[in-house]
Amino acid sequence: MEGGKLVRLSVLDQSPIAEGSSASEALALTVRLAQETEKLGYYRFWVSEHHFTMSLAGSSPEVLISHLAARTSTMRIGSGGVMLPHYSAYKVAENFRLLEALYPGRIDLGIGRAPGGMPLSTRALQEGKASALDKYPEQIKDLIDYLHDSLPDTHAYAGLRATPVVDTSPELWLLGSSGESARLAAQYGAGFAFAQFINGYGGADEMRGYQRQFQPSVLGDKPKSLLAVFVICAETEEEANKTASSLDLRLLLFEKGRSSVIGTPSVEKAQRYPYTPYDLNRIEDNRKRMIVGTPEQVKAKLLLLAEQYRSEELMIVTITYDFEARLRSYRLLAEAFDLQPRL
Repeated sequence: MEGGKLVRLSVLDQSPIAEGSSASEALALTVRLAQETEKLGYYRFWVSEHHFTMSLAGSSPEVLISHLAARTSTMRIGSGGVMLPHYSAYKVAENFRLLEALYPGRIDLGIGRAPGGMPLSTRALQEGKASALDKYPEQIKDLIDYLHDSLPDTHAYAGLRATPVVDTSPELWLLGSSGESARLAAQYGAGFAFAQFINGYGGADEMRGYQRQFQPSVLGDKPKSLLAVFVICAETEEEANKTASSLDLRLLLFEKGRSSVIGTPSVEKAQRYPYTPYDLNRIEDNRKRMIVGTPEQVKAKLLLLAEQYRSEELMIVTITYDFEARLRSYRLLAEAFDLQPRL
């Protein structure tokens, strides 16, 4: 509780593969991180969808969600997110109804429209489909109707129900880093998660626009706002910046088209890298979507962001070469916010 307002902390984990490690090891660490952050009092744990990349292991969030939910007990588990244009809204609804049946009251369905990979993987995922992206708003409406048994009689598949039929529904969130996603979330009455770790500019305006334009629906009667941000926290500012150098280089190499091949580099490699003046400018710009520092520094900056975005929840994205540094960052943040585990 800060200033009388509840600020929740949650986790987005992309199952990053450290250079020299494997996808299996990265996924095992995602499980461990979920278990540890649940003990620390984080509210929800989301996993992402990325295709045809050697640096991130999570290509199927619904499969990983089932695995994580079975190995945790109270934390909400969800997708951050399912890239809906690749799939049938009906199949996504059935996947998440099944998850909701298995873990009632604990499942989140975050959806997005980004490809989550290179054009080649997008073509393979959307094989035989035409203009899939243009149907995204329609897909959202269909997904809501399938999840809440409200398909209109005029629909092409009138009478169809997503099974299994259950008494509860997963919590629906639209993910985005633009005004269009915010508009759609408001239109359909869904929660809106702004990816500040992707786009460090203009997010507060988009979030306030969502909150102003929100229309109550079967999904809820008031807006739900969530802000996802890169965070690296350590005992000292020097150690935090040293740890963050891996992420600095990872983002730089991604821009150069190389990060998808090598994974997250070590701190030692990051410190030895021959940065050009252009590289250093790019790192400085990328730091605008990261919060790096001591627990006190990070907490103050996060609370300021929460106020600017009028968001009641902050979703922390921490990518480090060393897993123990990643876990320590989450632990220090939990202590700074005095998080309490859910019983």
